Amino acid sequence: MKKKIIHILSGIFPKRFVDYAYYKLTHPQVHKLRPHEKEVIGKANKQRFQFNEFDIQLYEWKAGPQKVMLIHGWGGQAGNFADLIERLVAKNITVLAFDGPSHGNSSTGKGSTSLFEFAELVGVLVEHFQVSKLVSHSFGGVATTYSLSQKQHLEIDKYALFTTPDRFADRISVVAEQAGLHNKVKKKLITKLELELKLDLSILNVSNFVKGISVKEAFIVHDTFDKVLSVEESKRVVENWSAATLEEVRETGHFRILRTDDVLTKVISFLEFD
Repeated sequence: MKKKIIHILSGIFPKRFVDYAYYKLTHPQVHKLRPHEKEVIGKANKQRFQFNEFDIQLYEWKAGPQKVMLIHGWGGQAGNFADLIERLVAKNITVLAFDGPSHGNSSTGKGSTSLFEFAELVGVLVEHFQVSKLVSHSFGGVATTYSLSQKQHLEIDKYALFTTPDRFADRISVVAEQAGLHNKVKKKLITKLELELKLDLSILNVSNFVKGISVKEAFIVHDTFDKVLSVEESKRVVENWSAATLEEVRETGHFRILRTDDVLTKVISFLEFD
């Protein structure tokens, strides 16, 4: 009933709902950490890093000389990788992570952010940490592949992705449909974003980004029945990324995939630490 009312009202007052949708799209609703995730974050060495107008929270779990950097998804934070972090540190791997702009403990400042700010930070930190192995979750894959496409001198040996979206415009459509917004709102929102960004949103596809990045091997793992992000998106990406392989799993969902033992084992094995 609520979605039906929103659909009717957004068709009558599209501008108001465009402003609301834009706010939601640029102000991440960050999920709270679970108790175990807080515990793992509490064990990290912490450092502040100034990036544009953001005061970014960096994390390091210091172990051996080999290292990997983790990139969380939209509305997520570094602690979401808690189970993976513990497994890597147990193997004497140094783990590096961060809370993205307006996410987690980097939520000071203006409170809003964008794909481009997030992606720029990823590139800056890959250079700052001097890493050649990466792991991302969901939207973190969009930010990372876009960043690497803009900094083609960065060379990555291994990159593991816990799911990835493909078409940015499709994500706007999904969000609009889930909220019950009228098609008028979706069209006006896309127009607003294109005018602001001065580009055609149809080119913002991971399938495009991966064609110009230096990644030797990539591994995508995605639940066949992921209700948040269809596995078809990862399939399209792999079709356009010769360095990548896709493994479909089941009964992990979109978020529990980060806490599923056999999936973590596959990812760590792919990363090939000595």
